[in-house]
Amino acid sequence: MDDQPLPDILAGPLLRRLSPERLVLWLVGSRPLELGLHLYPEGATPRRLRLGGERLRRIPVGRHAWLHLIEVPLATPLPRGRRIAYDLRLEDRDGAPGIADWAPHLCHDGETRPAFVLTEDQRRLLHGSCRKPHHRDEDGLARGDAWLAERRERPEEWPAWLLMTGDQIYADDVAGPMLAAIHALIRRLGLVDEALEGATVADSQALYAEPAGYYRRESLLPDITVNAALRERFFGGARKPVFTSANAHNHLITFAEVMAMYLLVWSPVPWRLIDPPRPPLSEELAARYDEEQAVIEAFVAGLPQAARLLAHLPSLMIFDDHDVTDDWNLTAEWEACAYGHPFSRRILGNALWGYLLCQGWGNDPGRMAGLVERAEALLGETHEREEGLPAPAQDALLEALRGHRDWGFRVPGAPPLLVLDTRTRRWRNERRPGRPSGLMDWEALCELQQALLGSESVVIVSPAPMFGVKLIEGIQKLFVLAGKPLLVDAENWMAHRGAASVMLNIFRHSQTPGNYVILSGDVHYSFVYDIRIRHRRRGPRLWQITSSGIKNSFPEPLLSTFDRLNRWLYAPRSPLNWFTQRRPMRITPRDPDRAEAGERLWNGSGLGLVELDDQGRPARIRQLDVRGFEVDFPPPEAREAAADQAATSSGRAGPKCSK
Repeated sequence: MDDQPLPDILAGPLLRRLSPERLVLWLVGSRPLELGLHLYPEGATPRRLRLGGERLRRIPVGRHAWLHLIEVPLATPLPRGRRIAYDLRLEDRDGAPGIADWAPHLCHDGETRPAFVLTEDQRRLLHGSCRKPHHRDEDGLARGDAWLAERRERPEEWPAWLLMTGDQIYADDVAGPMLAAIHALIRRLGLVDEALEGATVADSQALYAEPAGYYRRESLLPDITVNAALRERFFGGARKPVFTSANAHNHLITFAEVMAMYLLVWSPVPWRLIDPPRPPLSEELAARYDEEQAVIEAFVAGLPQAARLLAHLPSLMIFDDHDVTDDWNLTAEWEACAYGHPFSRRILGNALWGYLLCQGWGNDPGRMAGLVERAEALLGETHEREEGLPAPAQDALLEALRGHRDWGFRVPGAPPLLVLDTRTRRWRNERRPGRPSGLMDWEALCELQQALLGSESVVIVSPAPMFGVKLIEGIQKLFVLAGKPLLVDAENWMAHRGAASVMLNIFRHSQTPGNYVILSGDVHYSFVYDIRIRHRRRGPRLWQITSSGIKNSFPEPLLSTFDRLNRWLYAPRSPLNWFTQRRPMRITPRDPDRAEAGERLWNGSGLGLVELDDQGRPARIRQLDVRGFEVDFPPPEAREAAADQAATSSGRAGPKCSK
């Protein structure tokens, strides 16, 4: 297989931040490409744009792997509300082959090109988080593709954005077959090597050849007492009571591993180039490997559909912890431990570097330009020398990434989108460094308030729900008080009193918008809350809408138990509500229409779909479940009306009882 010629395109195109005045696309080729972008707006004259100069940035990440970051300003704006077919042609190949030639899976049946729609507003949004390749469920991105295919001739129904709200990859939780594929792809493409300081292996090639490189990567740390905490915290995979068990034993380490992971989760093409052998394993681990292999094969089978969705809908992305590592920056003590060792510091930095090039840049290329230029210079020099990454220059770049404080971004429109960085600007607990940090520090929260002032409505993307399930947050608090926040992923907005207080006060401020819609993920289940400020006749209205995961779910029947206990223990008249910081808020859960009686949390992989009215209020909230159906979250008044109608029709009408 290694003797076969490589295809020109390895992954993409992914549509990123699009507007009538500017197009941003992401692509990976096996060589530096000469590209032409052809646009075919419905009912308008086609356009041909040659890509080069500042419009196309080519960055080598290996001998046969080149990032192509495409940013095209348009002097004549594109129309809104129309279907715009497009093509990327290889201008340096005979006949200038287009997408239908080199990636036919990106075209819907009967179509010769993919297309996009620049919507009139931002009132229809597709969103989700947590896409783990080896989770047993089908892929929510493939479900989104099927949904969009049914509406391909109705551009007025297309979402403005696909919002990916965290854990687009799982750098810390990797199946054995996926890691084998990563290593096979690194060899096939000649992805960059690097030296490893502080590990028991000298460099990336030694890592890939190391027998302990599968399911036992924690053993690669130096065997000294000072690193016991690092081993347990970073690679330990300790059992996590109440929630789940982590698996960090195949944690991605090198920059090449991170880049290969992105290629393998976003495109079916790299899988056709490799035939990874099973590594030598014990009988127990071999059985686990075989189980994971079946799930990974099903994931790969759905990749053409997932890639097609990413080629049709513009996407915005923000990291959560698994894009880098589990519990990333959870506590000040965690930070001191993880950043205090050169090996773990390198692991964290490499994951963030991959995020910059594969996710962060496309959100707002202008704001990322300085970091991307530094990365381009380092990778270009490495490619010319045909050697591994120079360690001092790599470490300097990774330190700059760690110090960057501008990962969040804003998208103007009706309503505006405000995407929050809840990972790198944390409110650390200086007196008790083992306690959870606030998700945003005081300065970042002040900037959030300034961004909200004067707007009539705003859509806020917060990877973790601002208003979560009280019972689960209460259990997390108990573990925090016991000094074990890492055991239950105790990172929610209420875990840090100062950050929670400032956030709640922002919403209660008299000059903040009338309508807030908060889109979140992270928790591996989906729910909707209607939120009002108590004792305020004209206070702001809030909606917490959580969709998680794209390919992940919560352990059953544990979630059902939590769901019902939460309803009983935190009923409207329960005295337990007085012990929560949210007591000034009146929170009303919405019942999913397909849930069993008494359940407010929906457990199933898929994508969330939100439609807003002209005042920025949710007109309809749905979950596109991977099992092929839609789950509606009707407003509380609709639920009550339906109950009244059912009671009347059965002849049992009586006084209403509040839940």
